[in-house]
Amino acid sequence: MPENRIYKMAFASVYPMYVNKLDRKGIEKPEDKVNACIFWLTGYSEKQLQHALDAKEDFKSFFEHAPHFNEHAKNIKGVICGYRVEEIKDPLMQQIRYLDKLVDELARGKSLEKVLDR
Repeated sequence: MPENRIYKMAFASVYPMYVNKLDRKGIEKPEDKVNACIFWLTGYSEKQLQHALDAKEDFKSFFEHAPHFNEHAKNIKGVICGYRVEEIKDPLMQQIRYLDKLVDELARGKSLEKVLDR
């Protein structure tokens, strides 16, 4: 089965879209909140995230190189892009959609504390 094309997309090209989504919704400090979600989900530090962005790592590499994927991510539930994240079979796609879901919940007005309290 061919890989999904999102796997080859540079994470750095999508990262600003996460930030812009929150900014458009009037969320304060959108970049800090997106980063907090990434740190929580992947275990990346600020320096490691910046390196991944500068290196233009693709999604596949970004998640493969995650220092420590959060074991509580499995508690993220709901629909994103028309799919229930808890039912996605492909582990990499599920990880990507977990991040999408966290950012989506912030955009809908949930506090960062509630979003990350899993």
